[in-house]
Amino acid sequence: MNNTPIKIVETALRDGHQSLAATRMRTKEMLPILEKVDQLGYHAIEAWGGATFDSCLRFLDEDPWERLRTLKKHLQKTPIQMLLRGQNILGYTHYADDVVQEFIKRSVANGVDIIRIFDALNDTRNLECSMLAAKQEGAHVQGALVYTISPYHQDSDFLKTAKELVELGADSICIKDMAGLLAPYAAYDLVKLLKSELTVPIEIHSHCTSGMAEMTYLKAAEAGVDIIDTALSPFAGTTSQPATESMVAALDASPRRTGLALNDFSEIADYLTTIKKEIVTDFKLNTNFSIDPKVISFQLPGGMLSNLVNQMKELGAADKYPELLKEMPKVRAELGYPPLVTPTSQIVASMAVMNVTIGRYKMIPTQVKDMVRGKYGRMPGPIDPAIQKIIIGDEQPITHRPADDLKPQLATLAAGLTEAGYPNLSMEDMLSYALFPDVALNYFAKHRR
Repeated sequence: MNNTPIKIVETALRDGHQSLAATRMRTKEMLPILEKVDQLGYHAIEAWGGATFDSCLRFLDEDPWERLRTLKKHLQKTPIQMLLRGQNILGYTHYADDVVQEFIKRSVANGVDIIRIFDALNDTRNLECSMLAAKQEGAHVQGALVYTISPYHQDSDFLKTAKELVELGADSICIKDMAGLLAPYAAYDLVKLLKSELTVPIEIHSHCTSGMAEMTYLKAAEAGVDIIDTALSPFAGTTSQPATESMVAALDASPRRTGLALNDFSEIADYLTTIKKEIVTDFKLNTNFSIDPKVISFQLPGGMLSNLVNQMKELGAADKYPELLKEMPKVRAELGYPPLVTPTSQIVASMAVMNVTIGRYKMIPTQVKDMVRGKYGRMPGPIDPAIQKIIIGDEQPITHRPADDLKPQLATLAAGLTEAGYPNLSMEDMLSYALFPDVALNYFAKHRR
């Protein structure tokens, strides 16, 4: 067995509160513990990207770039890691290459050290631009495999994708299990395979949604995984990652002990417990999440299942919810087995909702049409020809990299800001506007006059 200590990436400042507290932790609440966290010996602290950018502007009246600079000022020893959606950056659509390149350049300049980059479809063409840009800026580039289960997602498929990521310059590979689907022995086999074929470090990121993640991490450790993602206990468990303290304790007597000291976490965890209560009260959040093994069948994270329940109630179709749960996997298969992660999870779910409320493929959302047209990238499996005909008729899907159809956007964005009365904003502000135009303009109206 591998005797190298396992490294830990702390996620409480990003995915922990994104998963359990609607991404509502404010920068001022992070400040009192940053320097203490910096001394703990983490491999990295995931503290930016994902939904934090949108949440800062939309809900917290904060500048996400200022948050990043503040984090960097106080995290002198530990690298800051961010999550990036490839050509989608941090938004929900593809952006032109010039916007992707500039965003990455500014992210690194403002304090990001490690960029985890993924594509919802595992289409590496959608990662070419961002990975190359991150390499050019000197960041550590981590290519992510979006983990899911289907006839087109075997270990050999993940290995092929991982090799393509390494060819694009990945310094490490992450198995990104966003819905908690990765079972312990499956993790052992996948990690073993990746370790036998690749020389770069392998990291595992899972969620406790199905109740398997801690066991999955232990089997991955036995298979030789190099890094695991955990969250300090107040922001761990259920729809978040396994608890940092628990994993440190579990590995402590093993050959893969982390080298982190369990006692060092107590004070910080106590502080975060208080902060979590404040966030929940201030934003009236429901954090009463439960482990939901149904995710193994339906492959939808628990939070999305509850959203669908509410959506069906609003449509006056709550009685059709069981039918919806059967429809989801059917639609996913017909559309080529996309992994269910943003934005494909929302696209498949919206189609399934329409199918059970209006009739199968009677009304088709634009995003579904665009996905079938190839505008999001290459589907892992074949799209059902009869369904494709209903959705786009005789139109031929594109087979090239979707972003090749996008013209440079920075000049247009600058013109749009000038027209809105903001001719002299920073490039960082322009990028905020590029990703979330309406939300950014609302923020600028308060802070850039």
